[in-house]
Amino acid sequence: MTFISAQSASVKIAFTKMHGLGNDFIVLDNRSNMITLTEVMIRHICDRHLGIGCDQLVLLSNPTLEGASVRVQFFNPDGSEAGACGNASRCVAKFIGHNPVIETQNGLLPTFKEGELYRVVMGVPKLAWQDIPLSHEADTAHLPLYDGAACSMGNPHLTLFRPVKEAALLGPELEHHALFPQRANIGFAEILSPTHMRLRVWERGAGLTLACGSGACAAVVNAARRNLVKRKCTVTMEKGDLQIIWEENGPVHMIGPAETVFTGQILMDQAV
Repeated sequence: MTFISAQSASVKIAFTKMHGLGNDFIVLDNRSNMITLTEVMIRHICDRHLGIGCDQLVLLSNPTLEGASVRVQFFNPDGSEAGACGNASRCVAKFIGHNPVIETQNGLLPTFKEGELYRVVMGVPKLAWQDIPLSHEADTAHLPLYDGAACSMGNPHLTLFRPVKEAALLGPELEHHALFPQRANIGFAEILSPTHMRLRVWERGAGLTLACGSGACAAVVNAARRNLVKRKCTVTMEKGDLQIIWEENGPVHMIGPAETVFTGQILMDQAV
């Protein structure tokens, strides 16, 4: 069985392993249109025992929207596609260089290199219940799930203001809760001060990860809506910090590092 198809069976496809605060990715550059992804292939490459291993596979292709530098798709280890990924977006900014504008299924994300860090303008959060989406109308700032709050940062997020140690316990069940018809990322936020929180996220389709960029954005948005933190807040995760800034009536900015781990090649007729 072949998991990657190409225009030639002997073609080798280069990959780059990258991470943002330990949230790790396999980046495939398909701007030459040499790769056809299948769900089976995605699951295989993301598998940490049988493949290369990553939290998400990131596929780059030629942009389709005016003003975009590159089109990006994010795939979870279970083969499903995610609408957004903040940590991966910073990695793409590092991979492409020259402050690319990233085209995602939820619109354009401008990026900027700031010293050794990368800023991604993650867009305006969606707060209405039908835009997250929820399965029925509810107060998205005070949901009947552990008094959590929800928003969309290109993908649905539920933030619970509970100890981060509960992420592995409650995350699996809440990801699939009936309130979220498209499943949800589940964040556990401990408020340390008005400008600092600690966060752990159970990611939809990926499980417990060391960091989640869109989850950090969502946590600050949800906490700020309840006056628990200010709109500029440091989010501490397992391997470091992100700086999140939510503009008044505007987009959320995420600032943090991106690192290249190693590069390699996948031989088409051996990717089984």
